[in-house]
Amino acid sequence: MPMPSKRRSALAPASAEAYTPPDTSSASEDEGSLRRPVRLASTPLQSHPSVQPWLGQAGQGSSTSSSASSTSSHPGGSPAAALAGPAALAHIDLHADPPDVTTGLGQPRHAYRERPQPASGRGAPRAGSGSVLETAGGVPVNSRVSSKIQQLLNTLKRPKRPPLKEFFVDDFEELLEVQQPDPNQPKPEGSQMAVLKGEPLAASTAWPPSLLAALRQWGTTQPRAPCLTALDTAGKATCTLTYGKLWSRSLKLAYTLLNKLTSKNERLLKPGDRVALVFPNSDPVMFTVAFYGCLLAELVPVPIEVPLTRKDAGSQQIGFLLGSCGVALALTTDACQKGLPKAQTGEVATFKGWPPLTWLVIDGKHLTKPPKDWHPSAQDVGAGTAYIEYKTSKEGSTVGVAVSHASLLAQCQALTQACGYAEAETLTNVLDFKRDAGLWHGVLTSVMNRMHVVSVPYALMKVNPLSWIQKVCAYKARAALVKSRDMHWSLLAQRGQRDVSLSSLRMLIVADGANPWSISSCDAFLNVFQSRGLRPEVVCPCATSPEALTVAIRRPPDLGGPPPRRAVLSMGGLSHGVIRVDAEEKLSVLTVQDVGQVMPGASVCVVKVEGTPYLCKTDEVGEICVNSSTAAAAYYGLLGITKSVFETVPVTVAGAPVSDRPFTRTGLLGFIGPDDLVFVVGKLDGLMVVGARRHNADDIVATALAVEPMKFVYRGRIAVFSVTVLHDDRIVLVAEQRPDASEEDSFQWMSRVLQAIDSIHQVGVYCLALVPANTLPKAPLGGIHISETKQRFLEGVLHPCNVLMCPHTCVTNLPKPRQKQPEVGPASMIVGNLVAGKRIAQASGRELTHLEDSDQARKFLFLPDVLQWRAHTTPEHPLFLLLNAKGTVTSTATCVQLHKRAERVAAALTEKARLSAGAHVALVYPPGLELIAAFYGCLYCGCVPVTVRPPHPQNLATTLPTVKMIVEVSTSACVLTTQAIMRLLKSKEAAATVDVRTWPTILDTDDIPKKKLGSIFRPPSPDVLAYLDFSVSTTGILAGVKMSHAATSALCRSIKLQCELYPSRQIAICLDPYCGLGFALWCLCSVYSGHQSVLVPPPELESNVSLWLWAVSQYKARVTFCSYSVMEMCARGLGAQTAVLRTKGVNLSCVRTCMVVAEERPRIALTQSFSKLFRDLGLPARAVSTTFGCRVNVAICLQPNRLGKLAEQGTAGPDPTTVYVDTRALRHDRVRLVERGSPHSLPLTESGKILPGVKVIIAHTETKGPLGDSHLGEIWVSSPHNATGYYTVYGEEGLQADHFSARLSFGDTQTVWARTGFLGFLRRTELTDASGERHDALYVVGSLDETLELRGMRYHPIDIEASVIRAHRSVAECAVFTWTNLLVVVVELDGLEQDALDLVALVTNVVLEEHHLVVGVVVIVDPGVIPINSRGEKQRMHLRDGFLADQLDPIYVAYNM
Repeated sequence: MPMPSKRRSALAPASAEAYTPPDTSSASEDEGSLRRPVRLASTPLQSHPSVQPWLGQAGQGSSTSSSASSTSSHPGGSPAAALAGPAALAHIDLHADPPDVTTGLGQPRHAYRERPQPASGRGAPRAGSGSVLETAGGVPVNSRVSSKIQQLLNTLKRPKRPPLKEFFVDDFEELLEVQQPDPNQPKPEGSQMAVLKGEPLAASTAWPPSLLAALRQWGTTQPRAPCLTALDTAGKATCTLTYGKLWSRSLKLAYTLLNKLTSKNERLLKPGDRVALVFPNSDPVMFTVAFYGCLLAELVPVPIEVPLTRKDAGSQQIGFLLGSCGVALALTTDACQKGLPKAQTGEVATFKGWPPLTWLVIDGKHLTKPPKDWHPSAQDVGAGTAYIEYKTSKEGSTVGVAVSHASLLAQCQALTQACGYAEAETLTNVLDFKRDAGLWHGVLTSVMNRMHVVSVPYALMKVNPLSWIQKVCAYKARAALVKSRDMHWSLLAQRGQRDVSLSSLRMLIVADGANPWSISSCDAFLNVFQSRGLRPEVVCPCATSPEALTVAIRRPPDLGGPPPRRAVLSMGGLSHGVIRVDAEEKLSVLTVQDVGQVMPGASVCVVKVEGTPYLCKTDEVGEICVNSSTAAAAYYGLLGITKSVFETVPVTVAGAPVSDRPFTRTGLLGFIGPDDLVFVVGKLDGLMVVGARRHNADDIVATALAVEPMKFVYRGRIAVFSVTVLHDDRIVLVAEQRPDASEEDSFQWMSRVLQAIDSIHQVGVYCLALVPANTLPKAPLGGIHISETKQRFLEGVLHPCNVLMCPHTCVTNLPKPRQKQPEVGPASMIVGNLVAGKRIAQASGRELTHLEDSDQARKFLFLPDVLQWRAHTTPEHPLFLLLNAKGTVTSTATCVQLHKRAERVAAALTEKARLSAGAHVALVYPPGLELIAAFYGCLYCGCVPVTVRPPHPQNLATTLPTVKMIVEVSTSACVLTTQAIMRLLKSKEAAATVDVRTWPTILDTDDIPKKKLGSIFRPPSPDVLAYLDFSVSTTGILAGVKMSHAATSALCRSIKLQCELYPSRQIAICLDPYCGLGFALWCLCSVYSGHQSVLVPPPELESNVSLWLWAVSQYKARVTFCSYSVMEMCARGLGAQTAVLRTKGVNLSCVRTCMVVAEERPRIALTQSFSKLFRDLGLPARAVSTTFGCRVNVAICLQPNRLGKLAEQGTAGPDPTTVYVDTRALRHDRVRLVERGSPHSLPLTESGKILPGVKVIIAHTETKGPLGDSHLGEIWVSSPHNATGYYTVYGEEGLQADHFSARLSFGDTQTVWARTGFLGFLRRTELTDASGERHDALYVVGSLDETLELRGMRYHPIDIEASVIRAHRSVAECAVFTWTNLLVVVVELDGLEQDALDLVALVTNVVLEEHHLVVGVVVIVDPGVIPINSRGEKQRMHLRDGFLADQLDPIYVAYNM
């Protein structure tokens, strides 16, 4: 397994095998997935949303099933039983001969073959030609289609025939693989458990009637008795609060709250109002005063943590809780208030998500002494809420648990009875006194029993982990309240401490005894401290939950507790929710200790976690439920979840309720063991259900810690949680890495952790991340804030320093790879389409013959003739204006000037270079008029021009080889260029990259003498080669196409008619002039149509982004052309500057059409954002439109002007339409139209109106048969301006014949078509053209060469890339390709390098979720690394070669396992 590499490491040098073409299978299909049981899915077709009535109500066939590859999803044919009723008639078997419906017996299934023609004497021609055929019965019919329809109509008279098999199979195998339950998994075998009742709550007369009564009693009768001792970080007692002081201070506070807080002469607080208590963990005294003061004033205290910063972990959720409780007042101390973050006014800052609060400092000097006769009227009994404790759920949401006065009193009484608390006992409390057991024992029960509590703050524990033991010893404490962490810390610090004794303890209460790994801390602690007086029976683990308060606690034998027990349980059994005792020496076991007996007065049962709360069996793990007067009452203000948690009614298997009183769910998972002891094996919050099995986060943390953690990661700083990816929980483990651990060490540790978790828990970890020390969000008293960590992981702000993703092993529920079925013959396709009432997908532009005087077309057959004619008739008419970056006109050309310049070039070619007609000449010029003049100069002397982009002086190494290659491949005999470029081509720098001695003759045309040409060459026929058009495709293939004179003039004529170009027009062009439509618009169209072109070279935009828009506005161009890269530069560079542009006078209201020239799927998001951004400058909403061309035909679609007068004249087409298609269907080569906003929908906009004289048809990529409307196939084009073939040195005629002279295999087999290499579909819209015909829209989906074949499906890189770019704001750009059989995603990071690793998990998640693909490698690079050509298209193959040759200098490479 390769290690992930950061920037300093180098990838292994790529071997020859690394360059093998990508395999089509995906690496995620391991052998295991092939053995999974296959389910036969057979869904009745009427469940599909797009059904069409077909032959009345005969049956319904899905209108979206594509003939492109209608593969059967039912390997054995769908069982007839699944398809009942008339709808079943729509299922016609694709892979058999059309069944003979008259007999109702389908033929045996076999691959479809054309049926041999009946050997009749007439020699019947091919079907489809419309001549008479014979059917099997010898009855002559017009064609096979009508016989089928006749047979179907006959069948309808007898409806009870067996159903037709499917004709179109809409195989949405997108059904994720459902994990089949393991037949050998353990199942519970015990009997149904009974409800377990605790001992009765003793009704002792000595107990006060309420907690406040107790406080009053002790405060008046025993005022000097110590109540609470607070310690500082040195361990010294800072303050001892006596019962008298507690009583008097609480009274003062209650009086102040009730009488001194007024606003507009009204009391601010009413009985029952909620008040926030904000006290640090080091100040138990003030907290206790505030708590009792609120109870005396009949207010409801809501204790929360002190906010340290404006954005604490989970702080926003606390704010939500305060808001929902209606808290308007917060009590705090002077010192604490000074430490809170302040706003500029000096007031306490408003925290994110918090309601506005009034802060009240309750130190003595701020309170008012009540009059002697004042007594609080507090009624602290009954069902009213006493206090609200906050609880954070697994998802991070915070709720308030409301505890009533009655529950509070019952809890104190039950704890007193269970723990045997007596008056004047001392209790050492290490827990947080604001909530949970720390509050119940250390603030409430202690006051009821007049106990003395010594509170040990967290800050002291961090400095001196032994402090609590020293305090037990010093105060001869009888009870101590700790967590297993405190025991673990004191173990590490105890060496050398000889003088401590724990003999005074009768109870050491372990508050997190329900945590499965507390047992190891208890054992180790006992082991060490038994010699210091600690008796084994003193250790008392307990289980608590915010909803049920104390659930169970172990009692010492003198309080009637049974001997402690432990259970060694099989992890495998637990993951299936079953208890199986195992041998202790095994690794895959969990040892748990009991948490004692049920609380006095409570009943307990265990119910199933999900669904109806049925009682569990005795050997089954479930959720522990409690029915007790001590449980909390509700989630404050949340009635819905309160009902499901606090009012559960457990039922027996028969469905009978076990009790007439409701139970409270505790959120603890466990079982009842021998001696009626309660065992807890985990918490519902830590439960992760992966596949069908349950795993507990704490268990996985324990396993990770067992792998020598101390060297590499911090013990207490590991978080485990699950994230949902692809409809299943995936386990994520995040740990803090020690600063001294090397990357290799950490990676080794991560690998071992993965193996350990896999072998012990039989579950894969989806993502393992290491973050730098001290960067995980902390919970208030140490530990990790899990939900905040999860939130950061999902938002991509965790900033790990090491990541290991294992999606290949974890994700086992991917859909089955698509199996390609034998293709359907082209004839059956047509039959199927006709039977389904679909037309064959073909469309054409307007007829050329009707549009223009054919004499003029003949006269304009050769462009050199046109230029001479214009120079003669309109010599001073301006044709070209060239702008520089400042917007000044650097050069212009009228008809006669261009003619004369061309003559000079022609003379130089014949005299200096001694070239004869037919020689090829490379034109290496920057965008400008020299290029145009040189082009016509070549035509004047009969040479064939080849336009070549000049090399970039700063980037010779990558740009010069392309120039050299085009010059060589085109067999150019001469290179025409400028002096500056000529020097560059022969320079030393160039010699380092290419062999400069092998250049052909290089002529510079900067100052050639004025010479008149004797005679201008006239080609013998229009089919003679006019020029060569070379371009590098996105797949990295250099392809040159041949354009004849006839094709060149036909191209210009089509563009002239479509865009209505006349000599009076001005158009602005911001395109590269080297190939495709950009070259045609720059060099050819102005000469042919006579309009004036304002030329804006795209390189000039690098120094002045607004140049193009300024030029359009300045010259009031109605029509303008640009590329996607230009549009993107404007959108990015000028988006925020529209106001500045407006002040500079830029106004785009003149624009009728702005066309984006591209050879790709229209980029809807970019065109829409461009339209919106520049709407402020007057750009009409519908002006931006797209075009489509490709190598075989550079202009297939152009959206013409469609605003203003032209629309009235009837020449304009309808607005381009946008449809939404299902991406999942596209992967199966189908088009399924869905509504906007549907899941998995992809917007596609039509590529423009088809040019005059152009015919388009959609053909099947393999059978080459014609396809129906809205079916995905290859776009084929036939037009007078098709290129005549590829130009290659070796004349690979096979390639040329296939692409340029293809014929359909069925139907119209005479027309010669050119294959565009693009997938798309035609759709007849409801709109009408100018001619009144229904408008046919052409939608381009993507290049066939670029598609990725993965898992048997066809993916378009742009779709995967769009998902990745959406995944995180730091993703600037993205490109994908395959390497061997892995999907590689290259991401450009627009952010800090330390954020790079955040992207790995997000990229993997989004591709899994949206495309059902496992990413093999994630490569994170700097912005600008992904190569983009001049048209703004990504060069994915160049990127792939760079990746394999290790030339990308990546920030990080992650290999997903």
